Parts: sequence; structure tokens; C-alpha cells
Amino acid sequence: MSMMPQLREYSKQFYMAMKWGWLIIPVAVLSGLMVSLFLWLLDKSTVTFQSNYWLIFLMPLAGILITWLYKHGKDSGKGNNLIIAAIQDPSKQVPARMSPLILFTTVMTHLVGGSAGREGTAVQMGGSLAGLPFRFFQLEKYQQQVILRCGAAAGFGAVFGTPFAGAVFAIEFTRIGSIHWRSLFPCLLAALLADETVQITGIDHTPYAIQFTTTTFSFLPVEPILLLKVISAGVAFGLTARLFVKVAHGIKSTTQKFIPNPYLIVVAASLLVWGISELLGTYDYLGLGVESPNSNGISILSSFQSNHIDPLGWWWKLLLTAITLNMGFKGGEVTPLFFMGAALGHTLAVYAGGPVDLFAGLGLIAVFAGAANTPLACVVMGLELFGTEHLIYMVAACFVAFACSGKKGIYSAQEYGLFD
Repeated sequence: MSMMPQLREYSKQFYMAMKWGWLIIPVAVLSGLMVSLFLWLLDKSTVTFQSNYWLIFLMPLAGILITWLYKHGKDSGKGNNLIIAAIQDPSKQVPARMSPLILFTTVMTHLVGGSAGREGTAVQMGGSLAGLPFRFFQLEKYQQQVILRCGAAAGFGAVFGTPFAGAVFAIEFTRIGSIHWRSLFPCLLAALLADETVQITGIDHTPYAIQFTTTTFSFLPVEPILLLKVISAGVAFGLTARLFVKVAHGIKSTTQKFIPNPYLIVVAASLLVWGISELLGTYDYLGLGVESPNSNGISILSSFQSNHIDPLGWWWKLLLTAITLNMGFKGGEVTPLFFMGAALGHTLAVYAGGPVDLFAGLGLIAVFAGAANTPLACVVMGLELFGTEHLIYMVAACFVAFACSGKKGIYSAQEYGLFD
């Protein structure tokens, strides 16, 4: 009998998803198409930059253009924080221009060598498209909140090819410690449709794999010593997420204090990105960082291999991403966080005597979990990317990282709340 209230609640959710399908389906399909276009353009801009490194000298001009565009973009510059604020308070409007603005400026950032990601762009496009029906239909406050979550789920799920993680992310990312379970079915429907749309257009996602196989005991599904190493690594992942947030906020507040002109800030950012890259002797820390054009370069994929990588690679990616995204350029934080986590996981595995690919995979999801305050979504993402074999290690790494990352995350608009 105790299951009946839960069954009734899930039935209501399913009915709600079907009832609002006439709104959710167009938002999801449009989000999928926009993400497909975005990923195609992102790939072209990445390849173009890696073949023409001289484009980095155009970074100041690109930064000035991006700053000028957002000066006339209403509240679009608030990014994911505006989506979160609009879900918390539907009286806040998400401008329709946010979608084309973030698409163009993110591609421009990558074309000239900025260190940025793609999740923020996809979530903003999905959220912006989800806000369009509010201009034509009289929706209740709760309906607006759910539709906006669906847009975020569609964007996130489609850009990474992880629709279940996208749905969980959308119900988890607005309030720390609170999960809006009543929106799960609509968000899942939106994320699945958007992901399917991307697949139909022929866009492929980067495959990640953990080859390590866990040795199990008769009464334990894990290796105890390895689990302790994973927990210790989880602490490091959480502290790295915390460091990224502090460095990002510190750079933003310091530059705004000492350089009041936003156009000078993006010029300074361009010089810093170029100068640091030249001092390091590599451009591997720019762009997404999924794959290096050099066979011996550092990237997310190379972190899963046993080849030697710079033990401070995670720090250089952290610094260059913080400069890029907090001094005027646009893009997401998540793929750079993947890079930081995978590179740090590789280094920890080398020094702790653990499996490199397992620790790289755990770092990939755990640093994101700590920085975004979304541990459950990151565990689900791990399941979609790597399978179920290492579930316990994923849970340990993500929740330990979340516990050690501090209260502040990459989304300053997040509130605190209890599970509901």
C-alpha cells in the first residue's frame, strides 16, 4: 500500500508530460536542431583553428565584437544564471535573442582559440526556445517552470548524447540539495526527443570508454583498497572544482575592479590566453580539449591512456578557461571541467597506483559534479558514458567531490533547498 502514493505521483507526471506534449515536442525538436547546427559549427571552428593557429591574433577583435553584441542583448549575458532565475521566478523573461547570440559568440570564441565548452550554450539555447511559448500562450507559473526545465534538459541531453543525465540535470541544477522530481517525465521526454533529433541529423558524439575491469569479492562488489583510493581522489576532484570557482570569481571581480572598460578586459584576456599558451609551448589547453591534433598532446581522450601527460595539465586548463569565460568570451564550463577532471584523474592514478582510465573517467564526471552541484546528474552521465560496471566508484567520486566543493558553484543563481 505504501507504493500507491508514489505510483499515483508518477502517473500524474506521465499524464502531465502527455498533456503538455504539444509544447514540449516542438521545443525539444527545435533544441535538437539548434544543438546539431551548433555542434557542426563547433567542429568546423575547432578544425579551422587547429589548422590556422594565427587566428589567435584575431582574438581581441572577436572579443570586442562579442562584448558589443551582448551590450545590446538585454539580459542575455547572464547566461545559465538567467535560466535558473527564470525557473525560480517565472516573472523573469528569457530573451529570444539569447539563442542566436550564444550560438554565434561561442563559435566565435572557439574559432579564435578561447578555452571554453558547450554545455552552457546548449542549455541557454534550449531555455531560450522554451521561453518562446510564454509570448503566445497563457501558461500558469508551474507550467512555465516545467517548460523551461524541459528546454534545459533538451539542450544538455542533446549536446552530450546523454538524455537521461540531461533530464536529471534539469531537475537538479536550480536548487542545491533539492530535486524537482515532479518535472522528471516531461524533462526526460524533451531530452530523449532532442537527442534523437541530433542523431537523425547525423551528428556523432565523442565516445569515452573505461577498459578497466573490477575484481569483485564474494561479499563485496568493489575492491576495498581501490574504493579508498577513489574516495581520496574524490576529495581532490571536489577541491579542484572549488578552486575553479574561486579562480573564476576572483578573475572576474579583479578585472572589473581595475579595468572598468569591458572592451579592454577582452583585449587583456586575449593577451593572457596567447601569452600563457606561448610560455607553455602548446595550444592544447585551448578550445574544447576533447582531442589534441598532436599525437603526443594532452586532451580528454589522451587522459584515458597510459601515455605520460603533464601532471599540471589540469591546472593550465583551469586557468585558461577561467580567463576566457570570465573576461568577456562565451561558452560553457562543462567540457573544460571534463578536461580538468580527466587530466587530474590520470595524474592521481599514476601517483596512487590506480587504473588510469578509471580515474580519468571518474574525474571527468566528479569535477563537474562538484562545480555544478549536480552529483546525481553526473552519476547518471557516468552510467550513460561508461556503463554500469563502476557504479559504486562513480557514486563515491561524485558525492565526495560534491561534499568537498563548497557552497558556491559555477551557477551563482542556485538556491539551497530540501528534497521535494
